Amino acid sequence: QVQLVESGGGLVQAGGSLRLSCAASGRTFSSYDMAWFRQAPGKEREFVTAISWSGSNTYYVDSVKGRFTISRDNAKKMVYLQMNSLEPEDTAAYYCAADLGHRGMTKAYREADFTWWGQGTQVTVSS
Repeated sequence: QVQLVESGGGLVQAGGSLRLSCAASGRTFSSYDMAWFRQAPGKEREFVTAISWSGSNTYYVDSVKGRFTISRDNAKKMVYLQMNSLEPEDTAAYYCAADLGHRGMTKAYREADFTWWGQGTQVTVSS
């Protein structure tokens, strides 16, 4: 069974930066596509970004392009989300997700596209 644990959330001012981490357990981390989703109060969980199992391909939702960067270190079984130029609209609980890799990374994905989920880490951006 795959387990995911997020960390790195916190309270920052608008324009600041945070780096989220997701630590994975499992024998085949390098076979997983990984993604970050987020959910703000009163809203549905939404896709943010994803990275292919090899790390060669990524996809970002338009609202975070140029500000967020997803990366992974398969040797350490870690995936990261570097968030720069944070805005109050980025305030949400951020979730790491995983599934067996075979996606083309050419579109925004749905919750149902990923099987394993972490518990989330809160990001709050003040104005």
